[in-house]
Amino acid sequence: MATIRLDNGINLAYDDRGPEDARALVLIHGISMSRRYFHKQLAPLSARHRVIAVDLRAHGDSEKVQSGHTVPQYARDIDQFIRHLGLDRPVLLGWSMGVFVALDYIRQFGTDGVGGLIDVDEAASDFKWDGWEHGFLDLPTLHSLMTAVQDDREAFIADFVPDMFHKPPAPEDLEWMVSESSKLPTGPLSAILFDQTVQDYRDVLPAIDVPTLICWGRHDQLLPVSGAPYMHEHIRDSRLEVFEDSGHCPFLEEAERFNQVVQAFLDTL
Repeated sequence: MATIRLDNGINLAYDDRGPEDARALVLIHGISMSRRYFHKQLAPLSARHRVIAVDLRAHGDSEKVQSGHTVPQYARDIDQFIRHLGLDRPVLLGWSMGVFVALDYIRQFGTDGVGGLIDVDEAASDFKWDGWEHGFLDLPTLHSLMTAVQDDREAFIADFVPDMFHKPPAPEDLEWMVSESSKLPTGPLSAILFDQTVQDYRDVLPAIDVPTLICWGRHDQLLPVSGAPYMHEHIRDSRLEVFEDSGHCPFLEEAERFNQVVQAFLDTL
């Protein structure tokens, strides 16, 4: 593990594998998760590429700051992170909320500094807006989730993590995942849960002019797979891969195939 101090004073933890002169792949995790969820990608993908998995602010082993827990601020953190490491047009791989971070990066900074985009199990919004059929949270449900976080964060996380999988993970895997997800304090978790839920990136999709790969688990219980063809249709020249034996975490449930698909995509850039 390495750490880096951004210009805004925040310390982020990250893993950095592979040749420094190779194209970089930056892995951005979901809400209350961490870089450790990508442990099955680091060695295989770093054989030919520089693979960097980062903990967003207050997540994982990054500094437990209490402020700045919005998707736009996370995107600004990623911009500083990329600049501090001197990365030349890295590929951004976002998983779940990490996709929102990548899309907000594009909204704020454009695509000139991005070599490609990989979307893992996330549509343009999680909220059930009028006319948006791919959301899964309405206001009462969001309020219920935020109340659950405040009442008993540990129980909320223990219930949430297993729902990400098509097949139950091994007890030892569930233990470390719950432990990692519990590193985000209650206040920041509540703040980013609200902020990421009400984001809407439909307007960003037409501006994506870099190669894009969309990966989705067929049995995702959290985000309906119907969002996958929507993203594929609205991001020009994108590629879509559906993982038939996965839920919300195809990079863990079908790691070998996932790595092959990502490697094949990177090889085309």
